[in-house]
Amino acid sequence: MSFITSKEKEVQFGVGLPTVIIGERINPTNKEDLADELREEKFDLLKKEAIKQKESGADILDINVGADGVNEEEILPKAVIIANEITGLPICIDSSNPIAIEEALKIYPYKALINSTTGEEVKLETMLPMAKKYKAAIICLTYDEDGISNDPNKRVEVAKKIIDKTKYYDLPIDDIVLDCVVLSSSVDPSFTNIALETVKKVSNEFGISTVLGISNISFGMPMRNHLNLSFLSMAIANGLSAAIVDPTKGDVVETILAADFINGRDKYGKRFISYYRNKAKK
Repeated sequence: MSFITSKEKEVQFGVGLPTVIIGERINPTNKEDLADELREEKFDLLKKEAIKQKESGADILDINVGADGVNEEEILPKAVIIANEITGLPICIDSSNPIAIEEALKIYPYKALINSTTGEEVKLETMLPMAKKYKAAIICLTYDEDGISNDPNKRVEVAKKIIDKTKYYDLPIDDIVLDCVVLSSSVDPSFTNIALETVKKVSNEFGISTVLGISNISFGMPMRNHLNLSFLSMAIANGLSAAIVDPTKGDVVETILAADFINGRDKYGKRFISYYRNKAKK
């Protein structure tokens, strides 16, 4: 079982537990207004997005400030602290810049989730000791120097290599979250089953927490939310532990809660019913 924390909340995720909702909206990709604010070291839009995602049902906020002209090493730590303080939610620190990640980890006073590393040796050698040093959990994508394999068994082999490296660096296995990698089905329809089979195998063989960026499945297609919701339900049925999603989109949170209940991951529907009652009051 993995967990991360804030001052107000501990979020647990793992095989058989309720699906964790990681809010993806704080990311300037294709959001020029957010990118402009971050370049100017302004955080008004970030605050609005953080609060909106919390109110919609996010358990964790993914914070990514990567855009041209944004100094990540200065802005990412500030964004992490602001989002945490304004929502009370645990934070997923998301960057391709290890220095920026470490700067954020230095000042985040709770247990964070790092997004991410891969099975590539040079990245594991950088990121796993960092996770160990700051007692953080870390997302590891199941591909290595050979690229993203279309064979689920190859992805499982990469997962095994990551787990072995985790042991080598004395990082608790529970602090590893394996990203089983989903690509757009508009490119190849088999990508759906490849991702689902990898989730199932990793969950069953290693008992390790898993995560997917759900919206990747629908790139290039119309009616994207319908495709995302269908895939989301299928992934949860195959054992997915955490979903990187936009919780403000229609029916995303409801789909997760319903799938958890149907799949026996929300005993007696307590989480589902609580959400329904709270929503009915509004």
